[in-house]
Amino acid sequence: MADKIREVVLESGIPVKPVYGPEDLGAIDLDHDIGKPGEFPFTRGIHPFMYRQRPFTMRQYAGFGMPHETNQRFKFLIENGQNALNVAFDLPTQMGLDSGDPLAEGEVGRVGMAVDTLADMEVAFAGIPLDQISVSLTINAVAAPIMAMYFVVAEKQGVPLNQVRGTAQNDILKEYIGRGAWIFPVEPAVRLIGDTIEFCARHAPKYYPVSVCGYHIRESGAHPVQEIAYAYAIAKEYIKRGLERGLGIDDFAGQISFNLDIYGNFFEQIAKFRAARRLWARIMKDEFGAQSPSTMMMKMIAGGGGGGLTIEQPENNIVRGAYYALISALSGTQTMALCSYDEAYTIPTEKAALISLRTMQILIEEMGIGDTVDPLGGSYYVESLTSEFEKRIAAEIKRVDEEWGGIVEAVSAGIVQGEVARQAYRFERGVQDGSIPKVGVNRFRMEEESRDVALHSYDPKQAEESIRRTAEVVAGRDADAVQSALEKVRVAAKDGQNTMPALIEAVRAYATIGEITKTLKEVFGEYAEQVKL
Repeated sequence: MADKIREVVLESGIPVKPVYGPEDLGAIDLDHDIGKPGEFPFTRGIHPFMYRQRPFTMRQYAGFGMPHETNQRFKFLIENGQNALNVAFDLPTQMGLDSGDPLAEGEVGRVGMAVDTLADMEVAFAGIPLDQISVSLTINAVAAPIMAMYFVVAEKQGVPLNQVRGTAQNDILKEYIGRGAWIFPVEPAVRLIGDTIEFCARHAPKYYPVSVCGYHIRESGAHPVQEIAYAYAIAKEYIKRGLERGLGIDDFAGQISFNLDIYGNFFEQIAKFRAARRLWARIMKDEFGAQSPSTMMMKMIAGGGGGGLTIEQPENNIVRGAYYALISALSGTQTMALCSYDEAYTIPTEKAALISLRTMQILIEEMGIGDTVDPLGGSYYVESLTSEFEKRIAAEIKRVDEEWGGIVEAVSAGIVQGEVARQAYRFERGVQDGSIPKVGVNRFRMEEESRDVALHSYDPKQAEESIRRTAEVVAGRDADAVQSALEKVRVAAKDGQNTMPALIEAVRAYATIGEITKTLKEVFGEYAEQVKL
């Protein structure tokens, strides 16, 4: 009796045949659906020669402790070949709290860099030329004032605002869906993003004000189709906010990028990105009337997510990281950031971060990954899967728009959160019952005498140092200028003016992140979580 053929259904619910052939390409128009690299609909990549001409940027996520410690890590990574920065902020900063706030106790500098004032940002980027190093700010609820700080730091380095490059994550809707670091109610929080989009379009045209973060939606449990669909629904909402400000679609939408996740099935991930690039081009052209090819390009950072790592047999995570890097490159990413093998335990050590950086460097330098563009293009399986992904992502976006009343309504009512929570539950049950394989967890388990992982210990002296530093800054600043600037922030928020000019004036006067957030809270109020299961 012949062995039974194993049934395969991808995490996104797509069944996989044992063999694919020409018949699976029957409905695919080679010119309309696949085309050439660098041409609409960009299925094969947004540049004609991709890594052969322009290797992917390496942008490891980094930040911890005090600004001077993060500055040292930045310089370590740059000295070892990293060509961009991705800044981690601690939880108090993300929540708009000064280090001395009682709610910040035990968290100052723990999972990122502590930033209370412009003075902290000045230390973090001391000796780092912002006209040469592209910086991504991973910040959301207080992205607007942190962006203001970054712009002022760049200005002090002699980089004019219209030449500043970089990216802010600045995606608050995904915080309500998948992460929880919100402050204000949904509508004013999205309004602040509109302020940053409008300000950058008019004054900082080379800066990417938003990197829509499907990454965190996926890390919270969404499957790959949901990850892209919810990210695109969010991006469309932000674009509508830009259009409401009187901007032309080609004036700003090309400066909205995406931060997307990788873990799980190898081919499912690659098809996801190829389909996402094609669908985004069609959305921008057909729904928004974009004319510029740059506006139609889905530009992304994609690397391995910590959600795919395991506590068990932690060295296995080094291998996973290498596969994630390969997937990212075969998917045509513009920027790569890999999780480090110890992230199931702690923030990355210097050694772990270096291994991830070397993984990317070995891939591009030794493995020939950049020799030709989209080498899996034309594969019966990959092209068929890409088309199926496009259909399913489009259907899920339609569900958000037509059944749930749009992404803002769906998030405000907790509908998307419920969908993601249910999928996370199904996935975890699959791991526990073994139907979803995980090596070291439910396959090939072994007794481990010890796990050789160096933990990043929390140092309460860092909080004391941050509080002292901020007190010195506050004592030395012009108190009248601070109060005047904060009042302008209040008026701009209340009257519907763009808040960015007032925020820049406030950070320039060394107002603290806590003072700025408190001012905005007094106008906007605070969010109360809604969850429907």
